[in-house]
Amino acid sequence: MSQGSSCDATHGCGSCVSDSPQSIDELMASIDREETLRRIKHKIVVLSGKGGVGKSTVAVNLAVSLGLAGNKVGILDVDIHGPSVPKMLHLEDHRLESNGQKLIPAEVGNIKAISIGFLLQGADDAVIWRGPRKAGLIKQFVEEVNWGDLDYLIVDCPPGTGDEPMSVIQSLGNADGAVVVTTPQDVALVDVRKSISFCQQLGLPVLGVIENMSGFVCPHCGEVADIFKSGGGERMAGQMSVPFLGRVPLDPLVVTAGDAGTPYVYTYAKSCAAQAFEPIVAGLKNTLELANKEITKMLIALPTTDGQLCMHFGHCEKFSIFEVDPDEKKIIAKTILVPPPHEPGLLPKWLHSEGVNLVIAGGMGQRARDLFAQSGVNVVVGAQPAEPESVVMAYLNGTLTTGDNVCDH
Repeated sequence: MSQGSSCDATHGCGSCVSDSPQSIDELMASIDREETLRRIKHKIVVLSGKGGVGKSTVAVNLAVSLGLAGNKVGILDVDIHGPSVPKMLHLEDHRLESNGQKLIPAEVGNIKAISIGFLLQGADDAVIWRGPRKAGLIKQFVEEVNWGDLDYLIVDCPPGTGDEPMSVIQSLGNADGAVVVTTPQDVALVDVRKSISFCQQLGLPVLGVIENMSGFVCPHCGEVADIFKSGGGERMAGQMSVPFLGRVPLDPLVVTAGDAGTPYVYTYAKSCAAQAFEPIVAGLKNTLELANKEITKMLIALPTTDGQLCMHFGHCEKFSIFEVDPDEKKIIAKTILVPPPHEPGLLPKWLHSEGVNLVIAGGMGQRARDLFAQSGVNVVVGAQPAEPESVVMAYLNGTLTTGDNVCDH
């Protein structure tokens, strides 16, 4: 293998051959999907095992509450047979558009929305589809929408544990977890328990349970009557060892706001139901922060040839990917990956899609370094040939010695 020719990954040297069965088109599609999802900080699925518990109302007002706090929020409506988001956000007349590459979500303030309702000609149109077609649309709504940078993506699923929830969880890949909505009475709780079991079987964390319609707020005197009981959702959450986020009362203003397409947490901010959302949102944020604090993972990639750090980034045979704990200064795991066939700009995108935070190389061309910088991946060049483990440990301990960038062109 020649070491004197250009190794800029954006032009390709043809020196690496992939054992992957993926075609270039499939690989680029996968990288594009990962890039789309990586720009979304938190992905939250709103579920319920029972219809009629106000799940869509909770999902929309949760999204609006997060938006009012200054976050960039997306809401994805995958209730294909009964989309409610267009009505609740006063977007019934919106029609889906494309920029030629991706679908463009509707926007209301700092909230972006996608729904099959944007594809229907009229509000009375029925969607009569089988599972595979629904799964295909959900995949498209997750991967082929120009969501941009989002702090939160809220996904409103249909009730139950069928095709649609499974498809969206599989398409999201690394969702933060689910918020499960129930009403207090036993007939709802029986089915909602199944939603929690569904999440556990799929490895999706349950971020919390919301007990909706927990008491009725009298529009005349303001007193609360427990027409559906109260506390059932909290007891169930305790029995199933999942967080309880709070109760939302049944308030006539909720119905008024939903029919008018004006979310009640915004329009009736002083109502009992709107104020009940404040501790719910605070609890959800706290749960997410605690989960993120537990993750201190950092991934470091090194191009290697014959088991040694390769001096030329574009001439490597394999990449050694190390999962490290930078605080403890230790290696947690190591993975060897064969890079895809070199195409202009492909290696930086591929490593970014693998979750790499840092690349250590002997030499790297300027164009490749620019692409890594655009993706927020740090690069160290000028490292000397050595066993990858020793290079990583030297970096973690602050003793890594670097010289000239042998590919500074």
